[in-house]
Amino acid sequence: EVKLVESGGGLVQPGGSLRLSCATSGFTFSYSNMNWVRQAPGKGLEWVSNINTNTGKTLYANSVKDRFTISRDNAKNTLYLQMNRLKPEDTAVYYCQLGDTRGQGTQVTVSS
Repeated sequence: EVKLVESGGGLVQPGGSLRLSCATSGFTFSYSNMNWVRQAPGKGLEWVSNINTNTGKTLYANSVKDRFTISRDNAKNTLYLQMNRLKPEDTAVYYCQLGDTRGQGTQVTVSS
């Protein structure tokens, strides 16, 4: 059974940083492309970032490019999202995603 467990969210001031983690199990993480997606209040899901966990190639939405960094630790079966220079519009529930499967999400709130 695929299991994805996100953590690391919280309340942060604009300009601050957070690092999200996604602990995974139930599949071969090192061979799987992984995504981060987010859902802001009252809005649909928005794709944020992708990493090819075999090649390490990364992709980012324009809205987060140059501020967010996706990475992974294949030995720990864990996906990360380092978020810097956070903005109020980054407020959302963040999910890691494998195919159509997402975890329970972690709330990120950017507010002064």
